[in-house]
This record gives sequence, C-alpha cells and structure tokens, in this order.
Amino acid sequence: MKKKSIPSILAMKADGRRITVLTSYDYPLTRIMDGCGVDIILVGDSVGVVVAGHATTLPVTMEEMIYHTRSVVRAAPLALVVADLPFLSYQVSQEEARRNAGRLVKEGGAEAVKLEGGINCAATIRAITLMDIPVMGHIGLTPQSIHRMGGYKVQGRGDEQARRLLADARAVEEAGAFALVLEGIPTPLAGEITAAAGIPTIGIGAGPCCDGQVLVIHDILGLCEKYSPKFVKKYVDLRPIITDAVNRYLDEVRSGEFPTEEHSFR
Repeated sequence: MKKKSIPSILAMKADGRRITVLTSYDYPLTRIMDGCGVDIILVGDSVGVVVAGHATTLPVTMEEMIYHTRSVVRAAPLALVVADLPFLSYQVSQEEARRNAGRLVKEGGAEAVKLEGGINCAATIRAITLMDIPVMGHIGLTPQSIHRMGGYKVQGRGDEQARRLLADARAVEEAGAFALVLEGIPTPLAGEITAAAGIPTIGIGAGPCCDGQVLVIHDILGLCEKYSPKFVKKYVDLRPIITDAVNRYLDEVRSGEFPTEEHSFR
C-alpha cells in the first residue's frame, strides 16, 4: 500500500471511493489503525476531552498538539496525517495562524492542518495554503465555537442556517482547502454541500452522503465516558475488558500469585 497524499485523497472523491478517517493521539493506536489501512489520521484537539479530561477542546495548547502529532508521526503511518490547530492558535492574526500551522508541520511532522470556520476564516485558510501547507476546513458544529452555539447542537436547520453553511463551504473551498469536515449537519444539507463541492467532504454526524467519515477512536472503542452522541457507533466496548485485566492484576499482586518464576530473573 502506498503512502496517502493530498492528490490521492482528492482522487478518491473523483473516483467515488469513500474516505476513512480516525483520530489518533499516540504511537501504539496509530500503529494499529494504520495497519488496518485507514486513509487519514486526524490528530484532533478532541485529545483535550478524551485523553486530558477537559470539558471542551478550548484548553488545548499548541505545545500539546505538537507533542501528540509527533507521537503519531513516529509510527510512520501510510495514512495522511492531519493535525488540528487549537483554539487561539489561528484566530488572532493571519501571521500567528501561518506560524502555528508551520509549527505543526515543522515541529510536529503533520502533512496538513485543520481549522474550524467558514467565511470568517477564508482569508486565514488562504494565507496558510499560500505557504504550501494543505488545509482541511471544518464547518457546521464547530466545537471551538461551543459558547456561541450554546452547546453541541445540530447546525443548518432552517433555510437561513442552511444558506449560511452552503456559503461557508464555498468560501472554504475557494480559499484553497483540500477537504472539508461537515459536523452535526442534517443529511440532506450535507448531501447538497457534498454534491456542490469539488473537494472531499468528511462527515461526522452529517449522514451517509459525504465523501468520507471521521470518528474519534476512543468513541468507537467504548473508552469515552463523557458523552455518547447519536452519530457515534461503538464497535467494541473495551472498558469491561480493561477493567477485568486490571482487577486480575490487582488480585494476583495482593495474593502473591504474581510475579512467578516465569516473570523473574536469576
């Protein structure tokens, strides 16, 4: 299998092949999912919620994103590695956005960056792409805008919101983004955006009409206690399996059953 690239991801839309995306934040999980042949690995700022335990993604820092991106890249994945620009790393100025996007590539090893926003971020997307850094857009339910939205709510219901999201999608594509995440959007609207877009759409809570889908790895493994949105499918529940392993270890240490001669040196 060949290394995934921006051109090969674009070709997947043209050929009608579905694009698979999962989040990852560390070396061992990246090795596993890349061995399965995932197309894109997203080092998401969702790490702040599912790994660090924050209530939102807002506290995540550039240093944390660089650290986790490095951990993923060390696995030498064949998947395309995209890293999130965290809150306040691109909103203040285009100069700061360019610098921080460059840091994720230079220091983290990312092959592309992702940022949230539509028309309001089009100039920033253009500024970053002019540095030859590929950008993935993200519209609809944008977690960094949680306070404006009043929570994690479906976006695009009603004619006015739908028109706004269609305009956002056009602006992101025209600014030079190579792909667009559609989050928390009604299926018909996501289908309309996908049909109109010349770049791949990646859905999360946006129905089956998108060119690809993304989910958080901890969600599909049953390891996120904080929430369980309607759009998440739990493919396995590892929590009881891990709980059993930990309990057995505790019991064996307390009883003296572990370690045995087999696990000891002479």
